Amino acid sequence: MSGLESLYQQIIVDHSKHPHGVGLQQGEETSHQLNPTCGDEITLALRWNENGDRIESIGWEGAGCSISQASASLLASLADDDAEAGNAWTAEQLQALIDEFREALRSRGATPLDEERFGDAAALSGVSKFVARVKCAMLAWVAAEDLLQRRAG
Repeated sequence: MSGLESLYQQIIVDHSKHPHGVGLQQGEETSHQLNPTCGDEITLALRWNENGDRIESIGWEGAGCSISQASASLLASLADDDAEAGNAWTAEQLQALIDEFREALRSRGATPLDEERFGDAAALSGVSKFVARVKCAMLAWVAAEDLLQRRAG
C-alpha cells in the first residue's frame, strides 16, 4: 500500500470512529437513505442560513460500515470548512459537488477526487475501485441531493 493510500485509509478510519456533524435538530427536514444491500442507513439534514440561500452546516445520524459513516462525516466536515472560510455552498454548488463525487466514484479509479475541491473527502477516491462499496460512500451524498431536489421542486 502506498503512503497516500495509507493516509486515505487512516482518514476514513478516523472519520468513522470520530464522526463530524452527527446530530439532528427537531423540526429539520431530513432525508433518510438506506442501502438495502448491506443495511447502511443515513438520515441527513441541510442547515441553511437565515436567508435560505446558503448551507451553513450538515447534520446527520446513521449506522453502517466505516465507509458510509466516514463519507457522511467527511461531507459534513467539508460543508463546515467551506462555510467557516466564507464559502458556504449554494444549492447549485452543492449539486455540482455531488455530481463530481458521483462521477469519480463511478469511474472505477479512473477519475480521482480533487483534493483542492474535496479536502479530506478525496480519501474516498479509492472506494471507486470496489463497485460494491460505491453505494456505501454515496449514501450521504444521495440524501443531500434528495433534499436539494425537494427544495427545488
